[in-house]
Amino acid sequence: MTTATPDARLILKDVAKSFTNHLRGGVHLPVVAGVSFRIDAGEVVVLGGPSGVGKSSILRMIVGNYAAERGQILMRSSADAAFVDVAAASPREVIALRRNVVGYVSQFLRAIPRVSALDVVAEPLLARGIGQADARRQAGELLERLNLPSALYDLPPATFSGGEKQRVNIARGFLTDHPILLLDEPTASLDNANRDVVCGLIADKRKAGVAILGIFHDEEVRCRVATRIVDVSGFSARRAAA
Repeated sequence: MTTATPDARLILKDVAKSFTNHLRGGVHLPVVAGVSFRIDAGEVVVLGGPSGVGKSSILRMIVGNYAAERGQILMRSSADAAFVDVAAASPREVIALRRNVVGYVSQFLRAIPRVSALDVVAEPLLARGIGQADARRQAGELLERLNLPSALYDLPPATFSGGEKQRVNIARGFLTDHPILLLDEPTASLDNANRDVVCGLIADKRKAGVAILGIFHDEEVRCRVATRIVDVSGFSARRAAA
C-alpha cells in the first residue's frame, strides 16, 4: 500500500494504462497495470526495466499527456499543500499543475517556429509572471552552463543539431523551481561533458528538495543520479498477458 508522508510529493496508486488500436479492429493493447510507488522531496527515482515495458507511458500519465485508465496520480507542491489527482483533473487543472507543480523534460524539443532559443527557454518563467529581462537573463545563464554557443541564443532551434536541441530542452525544463521534475532520457543526445553538466543540475535540484522521476538508459548516469530504482517490469501488463 503506497501511503503519504509529510515529504511525499508524488504518489501513484494502482495506475493502469492501455491503448485501443482502431486500425486493427479495435484491438486492446495493455501497457501497465498496478503501478504503485511514492517519491519524496529530495529523491531521484529512476524507472528501470527493458525497453517497451511502459516507462515513458508512466511519465506521460503523470504530466497529463496520457489519460490513466484507472488509479490515482497524486501530486502536491509542499508538505502543507493538498494533493491533486492528475488522473481525475480537468484540462485547466492539468495546465495549472504543469505551470506550478510539475516540470517535464521530454526526449524531443517541440519549439514554436521562428522563436529564438533564448525565448524558448525563458517561456516557462514568463508564464509564471517573471519579467522578460530577468527570464531571458536566467535562460542565458543556464544555456551557458550547458555549453550552448551564445551565437545560437537568438536563432530558432529548428536548425540546431540533436545535441543542441536537447540542451535547449534541458535548460527549459530545469530553469524553473517546480517541486516535481520528470526527466525522459535527458542525456541521450549529449556528449560526456554535457552529461556531467546535467548530472550536476540534477544534484542541485535534489539538494533543493525537488522530487525527481526519470528514465536513463545510460547506466553510468543512472548510477550517478539515482537514489532509488523502480523496476517497471513488475507493472508491465504486456508481460503479464504474454
